[in-house]
Amino acid sequence: MSTTALAPEAVSYVCKLVRSRSAIELDAAKSYLIEARLSVVARKAGLGTTADLVRSLQSKNDTELQRQVVEAMTTNETSFFRDIHPFDALRKNILPQLLTARANLKALNIWSAACSTGQEAYSTAMLIRENFPQAAAWKVQILGTDLSDEVLAKAQRARFSQIEMNRGLPAAMLTKYFRRQGMEWELVPELRSMAVFRKLNLIEAWPAMPRMDVVFLRNVLIYFSPETKRMILEKIRKLMAPDAVLFLGAAETTLGLDAAFRREQFENSVFYRLG
Repeated sequence: MSTTALAPEAVSYVCKLVRSRSAIELDAAKSYLIEARLSVVARKAGLGTTADLVRSLQSKNDTELQRQVVEAMTTNETSFFRDIHPFDALRKNILPQLLTARANLKALNIWSAACSTGQEAYSTAMLIRENFPQAAAWKVQILGTDLSDEVLAKAQRARFSQIEMNRGLPAAMLTKYFRRQGMEWELVPELRSMAVFRKLNLIEAWPAMPRMDVVFLRNVLIYFSPETKRMILEKIRKLMAPDAVLFLGAAETTLGLDAAFRREQFENSVFYRLG
């Protein structure tokens, strides 16, 4: 395939398309990254070059091709127990409090927003099973959502390569909670059943969702404008239980965006509560 650089107008068109469909703000200065991801879409679509791909987008209202481009531009970086500190805070501080507060209800709802291929959701399931055996009799639902059909399908399969397993997963958990299936490792059914995965675009209408006790929205807000960040935080706030917690990425904050959140810290982990 030709590697002729995209014209600035073509890069600008792609940035506007992605913004309109997902509110993700691409950096047009990083045209090399945009073109690299577009080249994959062009190849799958049987188009000659990335320029051909953009011309096709401009001349046809091909919603499927638009979807593929938007999904290609999303960042799906994830790993098991990524940035371990939030999981330490869950284990030592947050979940013990929530389990006490929900002792009569015996139900817990956790949301992994922009879940990618599911490692965050499944890490949470393993943490609960490993450290809180009393929750085995509870109704614990971990909801993973993403706008990408491709990553959601992988998350639902709960099968991971050896390279993915080596990224953050303790060896003891690999042997305890996974079974080898050919060249991949598959999570055991009792943990797979704790997580459900649904498609959700954060800037579009949200389906009915339960009151959330823990929300992961890590390394997501950094891709949005301040106005979109405020909208998303407001909608999340309305879903959170009064004593729920929100985890953002290390470079993210609610400061200057939503005054209803207060920042808390436990050891090396920062999270947000209401009030």
